[in-house]
Amino acid sequence: MENVFKVDKLNLSYGDNHVLKDIDMELYKNQVTAFIGPSGCGKSTFLRCLNRMNDLIPSCRISGSLEYNEKDINMMQAMELRTKVGMVFQSPNPFPMSIFDNVAYGPRCQGIKNKQKLHNIVVNALQKAALYDEVKDRLKDNALGLSGGQQQRLCIARAIAMEPDVILMDEPTSALDPISTLKIEELILELKEDYTIIIVTHNMGQAARVSDFTAFFLLGEVVEYAPTVDLFKNPKNKKTEDYITGRFG
Repeated sequence: MENVFKVDKLNLSYGDNHVLKDIDMELYKNQVTAFIGPSGCGKSTFLRCLNRMNDLIPSCRISGSLEYNEKDINMMQAMELRTKVGMVFQSPNPFPMSIFDNVAYGPRCQGIKNKQKLHNIVVNALQKAALYDEVKDRLKDNALGLSGGQQQRLCIARAIAMEPDVILMDEPTSALDPISTLKIEELILELKEDYTIIIVTHNMGQAARVSDFTAFFLLGEVVEYAPTVDLFKNPKNKKTEDYITGRFG
């Protein structure tokens, strides 16, 4: 299986706080990988390493190796990396502008000005995010008028418009109702045909439903990383078993 990310002995500290400890992992192309574990165990911090979002934190120190498509990510321009490795956050964060302009924002920043080309990019991204049929008659309306679930799919469309290889999702359904959550989960399963998806989730049922691989984080370490079916049905580590059976966390 082809890897997209290869991580070797990754350590991360915020000042004196050692948050990630000797992370070794390969993340695979066109697979959905879920990170599970209790709050504060390093899942989201590690996710943000994958597109260098932690660069924005002055006290952050990172050592070890992290390669994206066999290139050291520190040798890449941060914006080049973030174009290829898109991000969807926990709470939907559409810009206070029209639905169309939200999706067109990134391509416009990349210099695309042709109206027909922009229209095609926006329509394609909204279709891939399973949102186009719901908004096609109101593309000029303010995106903040959409429901929470629609706003989150709009944020996914905004990421897709940049033509990424990878989409990172940091608890993308934690602020949504069950019906909206189901739509996002169905969307993730469709999107992995074209993208590599890496998702942080507190919901173990969600990890079991949508992911191909699961990593269990605890106190900044990866306790166990395996195909999802194996990790949930036959965990090799007692701590993993305790967590997924609800004995702690």
